[in-house]
Amino acid sequence: MIRKPVVAGQFYPGRSNELLTTIDSLLIEVDSKFKKQTILAMLPHAGYIYSGKTCGRTLSYASLRENVILLGPNHTGLGKMFAVWDKGRWEFPGGFLEVNEELSTKLIEHVDYLISDTDAHLREHSLEVIIPFLWRLNPKMKIVPICIKEPNLENLLKVGTEIAEVIKPISNDISIIVSSDMSHFISHNQALKQDRLAIDAILDLDPEKLYRVVRQNNITMCGVFPMTVGLKIAKDLGAREAELIEYTTSGEVSGDMSYVVGYAGILIS
Repeated sequence: MIRKPVVAGQFYPGRSNELLTTIDSLLIEVDSKFKKQTILAMLPHAGYIYSGKTCGRTLSYASLRENVILLGPNHTGLGKMFAVWDKGRWEFPGGFLEVNEELSTKLIEHVDYLISDTDAHLREHSLEVIIPFLWRLNPKMKIVPICIKEPNLENLLKVGTEIAEVIKPISNDISIIVSSDMSHFISHNQALKQDRLAIDAILDLDPEKLYRVVRQNNITMCGVFPMTVGLKIAKDLGAREAELIEYTTSGEVSGDMSYVVGYAGILIS
């Protein structure tokens, strides 16, 4: 199964040369001593003009493993609650990343609720926009894309626990990437205040706190469900430290501080 790009030319350049040039301009040189052995990276997924800087800077400080489990939100409503694209490859203009079929099969077999399902991914942009960055860092990287729309905390934590159990014996070869933007369509100052509550819960490595803080404060963090799963995985794998690499809003690009989306890049090691 080949997953063709659906937002190339919209969220990011649709021509391979332009895309490569853009990604190279967003990644920065970082001395290896400052790179983080990355259990989990949380990255934004808006158009590159808005969130690409934060995504690139965060990945520049990351040290990702050869295999990556991608957890993203479901904006379209299509497909299953926990949808795994378990075969083939994901293409973008000028390249592709292969799906780790052995790992995806193992996860589906041993983790309740994970289901092979391409429908949830076909029109979903949240993981697609990150793929070209990952390819640029390591074109031999293999991925397991999972799209999540399950709202139940107990089920999210259960899936996180079971994924961690499956990958624990090979965890040195696997990183988790969660795709999420932060607050949507409020003022810059409101976003700073609201998003800080969610970011602090992530920095505390507390998936239940993150879920509850977001719900109780009506924070429009679109990836709270996959991040709850991701934090649970990271915690069960022994994560000890989380660092906010960068926080920005779309207003810093558009100039309109009255109506913004927030973007955070976080690394967990």
